[in-house]
Amino acid sequence: MHPAPRALRRAVAAATVALLATAVGCAPQPEDEASASPSGTAGKNCAQGKLATKTSGKLTIATDEPAYEPWFKDGEPANGKGFESAVAYAVAKRLGYGKNAVVWQKVPFNKAFAPGAKTFDFDVNQVSISTERRKAVDFSTGYYDVRQAVIALKGGKAATAASITDLKKLKLGAQVGTTSLDYISDVVKPEQDAAVYAKNDQAKSALKNGQVDAVVTDLPTAFYITAAEVTNAKIVGQFENQGGAPEQFGLVLDKGSALTSCVSGAVDALRKDGTLAGIEKQWLSEAVDAPVLK
Repeated sequence: MHPAPRALRRAVAAATVALLATAVGCAPQPEDEASASPSGTAGKNCAQGKLATKTSGKLTIATDEPAYEPWFKDGEPANGKGFESAVAYAVAKRLGYGKNAVVWQKVPFNKAFAPGAKTFDFDVNQVSISTERRKAVDFSTGYYDVRQAVIALKGGKAATAASITDLKKLKLGAQVGTTSLDYISDVVKPEQDAAVYAKNDQAKSALKNGQVDAVVTDLPTAFYITAAEVTNAKIVGQFENQGGAPEQFGLVLDKGSALTSCVSGAVDALRKDGTLAGIEKQWLSEAVDAPVLK
């Protein structure tokens, strides 16, 4: 997920964006956000550039540090490059805030959706929408449908795993507070407790050093890791939908935020007019076919 030359990213791309566009997981998508109005926002309080933001006339957007590819480019969320940076600016524009009116803030992943008042207007950081998290924060409608994948070293004992049963005897790792970790505990249910890491960097190091047999992360990140960072690793496979609505990443807002319906409306409009699909094609086209683990 660290920055790497775009040429390397292109080299990884071997299949269509259709896989990502149709990829699904298991967490429920939002049910109660207001729908978008024809203007691309929702509700009569969504006046362009005049929302009740933390700072008048500015839109404060948060993400974690470091900011990884393919979600961000060169570790700089403010450059508009990378999938989530591009999505954030597209939402801002739809809400009436140009690039100069966007202020970026650094907020750790877990803190973004922890209970308590927020210092940002919305956070964008691969946060999966879930019923549990929605007890503490609001989410926009989903801006990305995601699957989880398993990464293992080539030649390692996890490299030939072809099913969930094959994973049960392995030592698996994932970042704390993520859907990836949930998949280990709820879907794989391994015989050994999962290794939990504060950052994906730590999980990757553990894989390199043989401290875990495999790590679980989202599919686009898995392709980036195996192409650019742990090149002697491979994607063993991806998990299929466990039933219900697809797992989606959503923008995180303060619980009860006056901006939730406006932001959801902007996301809905970007999905409807093809903007999200275009951004996905530009920045997440690396995904190639990965076998589904059943």
